[in-house]
Amino acid sequence: MSDKPKNRLDEQIDENLRRVYQTAASEPVPDRFTQLLEQLRQSEGEKPNNEAGA
Repeated sequence: MSDKPKNRLDEQIDENLRRVYQTAASEPVPDRFTQLLEQLRQSEGEKPNNEAGA
């Protein structure tokens, strides 16, 4: 990044991006995603050993 000081607009952009990220990061994972991850884990467990690392 640059060594020049941030102006007020840059600071506002940073604050807003942080706020949006924090909001999204604190939301729970939707049930559908959790179910899909579980299905993936189960299907990976069913692969023969020689294909598991591929």
